[in-house]
Amino acid sequence: MALTRAAPEHGAVLGGTARSGALNLVAAGFSGTAGLAVTMLIARGLGHTQAGVFFAATSAFLLAQMVAKLGTDTGLVYWLARLRALRRFDLLHRCLRSMLLPVLVASVLMAALLVVAAPRLATTGWFGADAAHAPQFARELRLLALFLPLAALSDALLSATRGYRTMRPTALTEKVLRPSLQLAGLLVVLLAGSVTADVAAWVAPYAVSVLVAGWFLSTVDRKARSRPVAEQVSDRRLPARLSRAVWRFTAPRALSSIAQVGLQRLDVLLVAGMLGFRAAAVYTVATRFIVVGQLANQAVGAAVQPRLAELLARGDTAAVRTLYQTSTGWVVALTWPLYLLVAVFAPTYLRAFGAGYRQGSAAVVVALLCAAMLVAGACGMVDMVLTMGGRTSWNLANVALAFGVNLAVDLVAIPRLGILGAALGWALALLAKNLLPLGQISLVLRLHPLGPATLRAAALAAGCVGVPAVASRLLLGAGPLGLVVALAVALPAYLAGCLACRHRLGLSPTALLGRLSRAH
Repeated sequence: MALTRAAPEHGAVLGGTARSGALNLVAAGFSGTAGLAVTMLIARGLGHTQAGVFFAATSAFLLAQMVAKLGTDTGLVYWLARLRALRRFDLLHRCLRSMLLPVLVASVLMAALLVVAAPRLATTGWFGADAAHAPQFARELRLLALFLPLAALSDALLSATRGYRTMRPTALTEKVLRPSLQLAGLLVVLLAGSVTADVAAWVAPYAVSVLVAGWFLSTVDRKARSRPVAEQVSDRRLPARLSRAVWRFTAPRALSSIAQVGLQRLDVLLVAGMLGFRAAAVYTVATRFIVVGQLANQAVGAAVQPRLAELLARGDTAAVRTLYQTSTGWVVALTWPLYLLVAVFAPTYLRAFGAGYRQGSAAVVVALLCAAMLVAGACGMVDMVLTMGGRTSWNLANVALAFGVNLAVDLVAIPRLGILGAALGWALALLAKNLLPLGQISLVLRLHPLGPATLRAAALAAGCVGVPAVASRLLLGAGPLGLVVALAVALPAYLAGCLACRHRLGLSPTALLGRLSRAH
């Protein structure tokens, strides 16, 4: 297929990415805070067992949602960005129809399956460790299933808007509107003294988000289709082959997406089944910080993804390398301070969720997963680079292997080590999921994440945050006083360090203003 556009300057690409990333980071910060608040409300407002039922049911719902999306969260971004880069605006609607309709059908079928299967699940003996509360789990899962088509379609529509290279719909809808409605609804329900409407308050906002997402997509699509089509296209058979090409790329990603969510959610269900809902509540609380860090990663990734697809479509390897290394530096700068502080002050972190959540090996779980996430953060969006480079089958194999490691370790270790066994399985899976594609892109694409931005961000986080945190804990203990003193020293030092190194981190305001003026 002939390319009809010249590659943009690298600075313009970074500038546009930084602008989109900044919006997503603000929204991700809000979403992460709201998510922690939701977890705290459930953990404090319900008993340990009731909270465990809620966390297990919503984990099952999110796993089913990912299955129903069929991998379109990546496929839509990749293909819409690619068609735009090649100026084939006439094919955008065909691409949308070929991907959104299967999502709708799959989500309806999945919802029907859950409605029918949920009561049977409660009587299979899976929740033998806490069989008395299995019927409640089934009731909550059936209610959640009714909203599954809305949730899957909402996410798919927002993915499509990112393919048009606009991050605002995702930031405002997924990271601000829906978390706000969920938090407000749960707060009202719990203040009213109801412990049965918590799931309804959490899932109902999907009905609003799907409408808002649809409006956003129609708006950006109308603007895109008003642009002229490329005059020269070498492959005249593309319209006839588009659907097959779309699903040839997306199908492996669908399986890898399912395994990806399985890495994040299945262990909660395994803990609930093997150890009981109370243990599932403790495990969810102990691992909740990971979601906050992942939101920052996803915010940068959402901005990088469409630009990465366009650059790879043009074959601009130098720009891809710059974008990958700079964005990895941003991820490290955003996430490493969080992981270091949570690891050092794990007891204080757990105490924030209420009495009883510091029991057993919960603090060790936190520290172990913090260490794994430090490694994952330094790899950046390595799986995204591999996927956008067209190696979706490789990515599927990597995630499947990581999922297999997680499942195997969980089945062996959870009965013996409790929630620490689940954390061990997740940590090993995280290492496999990131280090395998890192070796592959290094071998095939000659890419690696360790540019000046990444190395400088890691040094700043370790020196300005890690060292003061460890010193404060040794001198003052792991309680709130030690954390407050560590923050008082680390926060200004880290911000000053980032400001001083803003050029190496790709955060220079002057440079960004120049790049934004040239961005297309």
